[in-house]
Amino acid sequence: MVVSQKITTEQRGHLFLIGLNRPEKMNAADEQLLHELSLAYGELDRNKELRVGVVFAHGEHFTAGLDLFDVGPKMQKGKLQMVPQGGLDPWGISTKQVSKPVVMATRGTCYTLGVELALASDVVIAANDSKFGQLEVSRAILPFGGGTIRLPQVAGHARAMRYLLTGDRWGAQEALEMNMINEIVEPGQELERAIELAQRIADQAPLAVQATLESARAPDKEAEKANLFPRLAKLMGTKDVARGMKAFVTKKQAKFKGD
Repeated sequence: MVVSQKITTEQRGHLFLIGLNRPEKMNAADEQLLHELSLAYGELDRNKELRVGVVFAHGEHFTAGLDLFDVGPKMQKGKLQMVPQGGLDPWGISTKQVSKPVVMATRGTCYTLGVELALASDVVIAANDSKFGQLEVSRAILPFGGGTIRLPQVAGHARAMRYLLTGDRWGAQEALEMNMINEIVEPGQELERAIELAQRIADQAPLAVQATLESARAPDKEAEKANLFPRLAKLMGTKDVARGMKAFVTKKQAKFKGD
């Protein structure tokens, strides 16, 4: 296993395990974690020995989403670099999506970019204690990892908008009913089950798997057309973002003014 500061990686035969490794911060994504995750996806895509990626998290939570204390000021100044050289966008919005299947295992908190990472994955196993949330609207931004595109596609427009427009949370059973996850297991079993399914995929004909992925992911091109990252950059310059971040820190309801 290779341990960098915020991500662990491990090759097991044809599988590539990628672990979010910032448990003391609920695996919230600062710029370094984003970079290391991007580089891990780049390695999965390039390495010909690897056939399937398995994404999970160390600790009791998958991710609380973006670390606003680290990322927020950089986004406001337009200085956040999402994808470093040699990396690949895990959400497939600003660059091409990884060309190999990704199986994700989640438990505990799975918010914002965590939800979007699940939506960009091909198979998702969730512990029954999983809580999901697309909270960007309460921070005066939008789900720039494709949540505004993919959640309505998989869950249906009405159900998706109920959460995208309110920032409310939902549980594992509802995520299953929304076609966002594939299975619910007991906490602690999600990674084992994800590895088991990943191995079954890796045992199939690689070219057939790749062709199947390319065909199934064709609708994701809509996300690229939506220019989500440029839209986010524009929103980050508004005063409402500062209000949203202050409300997040103080745990109070923001009073947005539309400026």
